[in-house]
Amino acid sequence: MQYEPVIGLEVHAELLTRSKMYCACAVVDSTVAEPNRYVCPVCAGMPGTLPVINQRAIEFALRVALALNCEVAPLNVFARKNYFYPDLPKGYQISQYELPLARNGFVLLATAGGERRVRIRRVHLEEDTGKLFHIDGSDGSVPASLVDLNRAGVPLLEIVTEPDITSVAELEAYAKKLRSVLRYLGVNNGDMEKGVIRFEANISVRAAGTEMLNKRTEIKNLNSFRALVRGCEHELARQTAVYLSGGEVQQQTLGWNETRGETYVQRSKEQAHDYRYFPEPDLPPVQVDAAWLAAVRSALPELPDAKLARFRALGLNEYDAEVLVAEQATADYFDAAVRAAQQAALAVDAKAIANWISSQLFGLLNNSAVEIDACRVPPAALVQLINLVQAGSINAGTGKQVLKQMFETGATADAVVAERGLAQVNDSDEIRAGIRAVIAANAQQVAQYLSGKDTMAKWFFGQAMRALGGQANPALVQSVLDEELQRVRAQAGA
Repeated sequence: MQYEPVIGLEVHAELLTRSKMYCACAVVDSTVAEPNRYVCPVCAGMPGTLPVINQRAIEFALRVALALNCEVAPLNVFARKNYFYPDLPKGYQISQYELPLARNGFVLLATAGGERRVRIRRVHLEEDTGKLFHIDGSDGSVPASLVDLNRAGVPLLEIVTEPDITSVAELEAYAKKLRSVLRYLGVNNGDMEKGVIRFEANISVRAAGTEMLNKRTEIKNLNSFRALVRGCEHELARQTAVYLSGGEVQQQTLGWNETRGETYVQRSKEQAHDYRYFPEPDLPPVQVDAAWLAAVRSALPELPDAKLARFRALGLNEYDAEVLVAEQATADYFDAAVRAAQQAALAVDAKAIANWISSQLFGLLNNSAVEIDACRVPPAALVQLINLVQAGSINAGTGKQVLKQMFETGATADAVVAERGLAQVNDSDEIRAGIRAVIAANAQQVAQYLSGKDTMAKWFFGQAMRALGGQANPALVQSVLDEELQRVRAQAGA
């Protein structure tokens, strides 16, 4: 029997507010900040303290809800989610339950089989927990677990899909697209290594072609795309093997061991009643009226799907457009370069700009670990370089050398070309003299060419370009070389 995946995904995204969800403590990078430095009686759960809602967090959540095509609730009610864990100082988490901020959205995915719609069940706000650090005692110290509450109370947005995802490839595509949307909206920086986006996958399998939903497992705290993919692949294979052997999958909460590449049982899967949800008595309902929602909507930036369509309209193919849209800084750089070409009335089209960014600039950025918005080649400078190549002032090979110098020094293309004497050689007499010198110095290769080894023509082209310092016009070199090789063949009577 064939089994097919049924996957739903919960995404927890920290919001880029300056202060925490219910208090005035600063939101800091908890991976580098001094532990327990940014904590107050409210986020530490001291008796008698009262929370205050962070309006900016609500606005960020509304941005996400609108971007995900959700229905925004006119009235938001917060709830207490009760459970005990060392990183939860209050003994409960202020979240949302019966009346979340938004419901019934969707994300469109482009797949090999056509466009797929992943439905969004709900989007709601809550607060993050602290962080635990475990000391195993292997160095002779006393085994212990330490708690850092700097992260406790940071605004956290939970985005929950319906079980619409039918493959691990779709799952990864959805997760990456959602991360891109969050970054474009400016509500999350997408830094997976620091845990600002965390995944929890709900996994089950069923007989192919059926609609029945079997028992599912939930894999907690998958903190990278690699972990998400590997964890879900492992769990899907495990569940399939259980059913094929005649067993039954148990509803459980699982962890993921990245080192061993396998899931492990944390506890039996909780139900909603286990958390004893009830309305948060210390917070009023939040009303989202039409005017507030309209103001948020009007401030939304151009999102990845719209940008992708616009780039395609500029003549880019699907692949190049997707590469540029994947990171907002790259898309902004490309846009700025296209504007620079238009403003300078240069015949540099969008396809040429995209090609230089993806085939040349990306390599320099990757090798130097520099982000594109911090590189020393401004968009307008890249356009000037491309124009020099297209105008024949330098050839493409020289252009790559010039770009490297621009990247390292911040100089303009004109300055690099002038300083290093890299202007393209377009003098046919100079090129002919160089080619004749190459032919005269390589009698053995000439003999091979005359014997019928036509591939030697490419060898002579390479030698001629090298002899001319790589600065000659390639098309002119090819034309003159063809003439000279014909002359040699005629002289030999071949």
